[in-house]
Amino acid sequence: MRKNLVIIFLLALLLPGCSEYNKMLKSTDVNQKFDYAKKMFEQRKYTQCATLLQDVVKVLKGTDKAEESLYLLGLSNYENKDYMSASTYFKTYYTHYPKGKYTELARFYSGYGCYLDSPEPQLDQTETYKAIEELQKFLDYHPQSDKVAIAQNAIFELQDKLVQKEIDNAQLYYNLGNYMGNNYQSAVIVAQNALKNYPYTKHKEQLQLIILKAKFQEANQSVDEKKSERFREVVDEYYSFINDYPDTRNRKEADNILKIASKYVKD
Repeated sequence: MRKNLVIIFLLALLLPGCSEYNKMLKSTDVNQKFDYAKKMFEQRKYTQCATLLQDVVKVLKGTDKAEESLYLLGLSNYENKDYMSASTYFKTYYTHYPKGKYTELARFYSGYGCYLDSPEPQLDQTETYKAIEELQKFLDYHPQSDKVAIAQNAIFELQDKLVQKEIDNAQLYYNLGNYMGNNYQSAVIVAQNALKNYPYTKHKEQLQLIILKAKFQEANQSVDEKKSERFREVVDEYYSFINDYPDTRNRKEADNILKIASKYVKD
């Protein structure tokens, strides 16, 4: 009985709010609807806020509330973790108001929302590229913003995610070996392109190690007349790797590669 009374009491508290919200949904008073949407945002009721703003944002276009309504629509979707919709509204805002009151924040949240929505490396990375593009535009347009460091770090993380995808691809080629073709060469090409495109990645050592190992395996499985030349490349790759990472935890493996390769290299 006591439990039922608590439920009834809670419903009594909630129903007036629900009734007021439903009343606003049906209202034709655009200004009143907008003000109530702002109230919903302040109460962190982002779904209700976004629903109300979707009804009024087009009607308010050209008024003194147009900018705020569009930006708030983007922000309510952002806070509701609907980053795709948020980015669309933010882009619409800074496109229509390139010098608007909220342009800097709209550009930032447009990119940062895509960053938060970026998938795992093994999945399609369209959203990751989009996030990098949006965040870079933000940096280009607002180099003095207090959010520059956040945007830069986000870009670095996104780039490392793209590099990780390339590492996975290179490793896959390496694991395939000579199955249906020279996959070691493909592993080298993928890893080298990743280093070229992302020279400051934190995964640089891992990429260089894949190159060293792939070149070694390619040389080791070559016909005799090509072994000397290819093992010379392995030796060169070894010294390049060790010069960059003298204290690598992979030193033993690299040294063993050098030991074998050196037997085939003519002075």
